[in-house]
Amino acid sequence: MPDGYDSESNDPPVEVDDLPTVTCSQCSHEWDLEYELDELRVGNQALERFALDHHRHTGHFPDEITPWVVACRQCPDGDEFLDERPARRWAETHARHTRHSVTLRHADEEKSVIDPES
Repeated sequence: MPDGYDSESNDPPVEVDDLPTVTCSQCSHEWDLEYELDELRVGNQALERFALDHHRHTGHFPDEITPWVVACRQCPDGDEFLDERPARRWAETHARHTRHSVTLRHADEEKSVIDPES
């Protein structure tokens, strides 16, 4: 049954406005994720896609988005990820290939170090 359809009457479906929104206090703006959902069709990844695009264009993440940060302790390589799994994979791969130790940190977690020997 279509979203918003009332089975008790024959009225057409009611428009449901349940688009997720993202705010950024640094930009003093709020966006809905209609473009990511309707045009890009990224579904459950809409928030992540918006946050990464926002960071790419502004240099900061929207409110309430805290990335996992990986940083090599010996060279300038590093990156930011929205999920722990790809951040940890990047850190382990970099450590294995370069024999460098890599710091992995997130605001909600204790900082950890990935050593090449592990």
